[in-house]
Amino acid sequence: MTVATGELSAAFLRSTRALVCIVDGQGRIVLANPALESFTGIPAAQLVGQLFYDVYVVPEHRLLAQDAVARAMDTGVAHPQEGDWLAAGGKRRRIAMQNDVLLDDEGRPWAVACVGFDVTTAREREAQLHRRTRTDLLTGMANRSALFEELRAHLDPETGTGCGVLFCDLDQFKVVNDRFGHAAGDALLMDVATRLCAVAGADDMVARIGGDEFVLVCRDGDQDRLAALAAQVREQVGRPFAGPAGELSVGVSVGIAIGQPGEAPDQLVIRADRAMYGAKSRHTRQTPREHSVED
Repeated sequence: MTVATGELSAAFLRSTRALVCIVDGQGRIVLANPALESFTGIPAAQLVGQLFYDVYVVPEHRLLAQDAVARAMDTGVAHPQEGDWLAAGGKRRRIAMQNDVLLDDEGRPWAVACVGFDVTTAREREAQLHRRTRTDLLTGMANRSALFEELRAHLDPETGTGCGVLFCDLDQFKVVNDRFGHAAGDALLMDVATRLCAVAGADDMVARIGGDEFVLVCRDGDQDRLAALAAQVREQVGRPFAGPAGELSVGVSVGIAIGQPGEAPDQLVIRADRAMYGAKSRHTRQTPREHSVED
């Protein structure tokens, strides 16, 4: 069967689930396919003639969208983009766009053709996967991977500003596990994570890096503030925990280290870890003392 090119094009526009539109140099819609009608909830007859950034572009991106069309008209080049569009009912959807400049018979840019694909679900899945790879499954806190990502940002030799680290290791935690079982130990770890988050600042990170070890990353690398925060950690973790046979008590050893831009994240953590072990080795009672190894 032979089908005319024009009929094929019309059939494609009717059937594709891609959001297809053409906007002229002033940003007015001159073509909209049925998928875009369905997406916006507006018939094509009403879409044609409207400014595209008044129809589906989110308010905070309107100026950027206008500038993109203006630059495409000036240069004859349009670039792929990804951004939020407004669907029917005002719902936001993430759209990946392939944009191309259309030329008139004299080779001058006169419009931009856009083919958009709704990637909202895919981006949400990617974000969820990213969160999972950065989250400790037991406590919901940041994990080791997220910790070192944070440290790399703070210690970047060009853009970092340094940071402070508290390395926290629970005392007597093995006794709880051995006596009451891992379920009681897991519950205690979750409570510890909650208490650490309560004392941490809004810009601080609390990470569990394994077992009964937690690390607090503080954007403020001030020694006095870190010492005060360590005291709060000791106080909060030192309070009794609910256990299967009454109250449970554990302590925490805290090591303090301050990192400067250019230092390797693992070296900063090692210094804080050594400071923690120094504090633990000098314990004369269950309540620990924090110790700093700053040079």
